[in-house]
Amino acid sequence: MINYLFIFIGLILLYLGGNWFVEGASALAKRLGISSLVIGLTVVAFGTSAPELIVNIMASFQGNSEMIFGNIIGSNLFNTLLILGLAGVMAPLYVQSSTVWKEIPLSMLAVLVLLVISNKIALADESINVLTKVDGLILLFFFLIFVYYIFESIKNNKASLPNNIEKHSEIKILLMLISGLTSLIIGGRMTVDGAVSVASDMGISDFLISSTIVAAGTSLPELVTSVSAALKKEMDISMGNIIGSNIYNIFLVMGISSMISPVLVPIGVNTDLIILTMATFLCFIFMFTGEKHKLEKWEAIIFVTMYIGYTIFIIQRG
Repeated sequence: MINYLFIFIGLILLYLGGNWFVEGASALAKRLGISSLVIGLTVVAFGTSAPELIVNIMASFQGNSEMIFGNIIGSNLFNTLLILGLAGVMAPLYVQSSTVWKEIPLSMLAVLVLLVISNKIALADESINVLTKVDGLILLFFFLIFVYYIFESIKNNKASLPNNIEKHSEIKILLMLISGLTSLIIGGRMTVDGAVSVASDMGISDFLISSTIVAAGTSLPELVTSVSAALKKEMDISMGNIIGSNIYNIFLVMGISSMISPVLVPIGVNTDLIILTMATFLCFIFMFTGEKHKLEKWEAIIFVTMYIGYTIFIIQRG
């Protein structure tokens, strides 16, 4: 019963934290004159990626490579297919041109880089597929490029502010951000701990646990934050949060994981990486079908359906 209680309390904290964090991030963007998209790509994306980082650091010290890979791939698929899908079903997502031509391609690049460095046997004629400290440095190098791009965006994307926007005080904004982030991390951790304990009692493998229950648990902050942002019509935060989190997960989280200890590539993970590549590419293609730079409701339904199909596939695969 204690595990189910952890899950219940964790979900409540995630819901509250998501609302506080989106409100604080929106207020910060308006107060500083920075576009909501940039805030979504930085503060919100990093904050909601914190659970993935915590879980992967723990898994790295334990040498649990299956959980490291499963958490990253599962989280990014959860983000792209389920969260964007649900947000798009609730309200059409209008996407800025910079997201279409820069952030989404960067997310695609991240997946392709991970796919390449995960296939050393086939591409480099090595004896084992493993991510080393060198691979970690490569991923972190790309992350620094992404950070540089964000700072350039901050300098060039000042938001035009309507006069009727309610501005919170600096202390209130800080409290909302800290309270929201703290609740997201604690809630995500409690949810994952409870879910993993329940799943372990059922005899499920580490990769299956990490790519489903753990990935969903660590991605709940992205889910709550993006859905809350969509309901508040903060479309830039909703989309920026997802794309930014996907980039953070691969370049930063996987990079740090590889630096802590070598990460063995699980057998059969290429299938999951190819599915993630297809999902990211489809996200780009959907920006040009129907109304330009908009995720239509029918496209969002396709995303949700794809995630359900993927979940059924990995459960059957075991």
